Amino acid sequence: MGAVPAYTCLFMEAALKDAIRTILRAVGEDPQRPELLRTPERVEESFMDLTRGYRESLEEILTGAVFDDPSQAMVLVRDVPFYSLCEHHLLPFFGRAHVAYIPAGQLMGLSKIPRILEHFARRLQVQERLTEQVADTLSAALRPRGLGVVLEATHLCMVMRGVQKEGSVASTSALRGTFLSDARARAEFLALAGVPNPVK
Repeated sequence: MGAVPAYTCLFMEAALKDAIRTILRAVGEDPQRPELLRTPERVEESFMDLTRGYRESLEEILTGAVFDDPSQAMVLVRDVPFYSLCEHHLLPFFGRAHVAYIPAGQLMGLSKIPRILEHFARRLQVQERLTEQVADTLSAALRPRGLGVVLEATHLCMVMRGVQKEGSVASTSALRGTFLSDARARAEFLALAGVPNPVK
């Protein structure tokens, strides 16, 4: 997806502000109360930033990201922080990602892995889909011998409402190639990432 035209962004910003005023009235507040006058603008700015993944170009992020290299050593980027919005409740979930791959003739610039994660995190999401999207993108770009993506996150929709289980962490994983078929390779990845291996 390429850049969104300026006039479209202006329409989106105005629509978001109107929607926030409607929400404020619906919960019994007065949008004209002095303390709330700038709330629609503040929330609009936050939401435009938290959903900017819809308006970014994945192709631009990947341009120049991959280069030929004979290395076969595992590449691991761990403890990459991310923030996203639960599409069910519009509440944040956040945590850390661990990504590794065993190259098959191509490497990716290390900074691109967090950028890919950020691209998909900055939209309405569920953790399971976010994990798969990062794995699918890296798999298509690199065609590695093995690939693993693990996300560990706290969901405010579980902490602030519903079951209200503070301190709970949800873990999701997507494994490809050697990390899926070879128990030793999988165990090495998970050990280096500091994640328990549920399959021995």
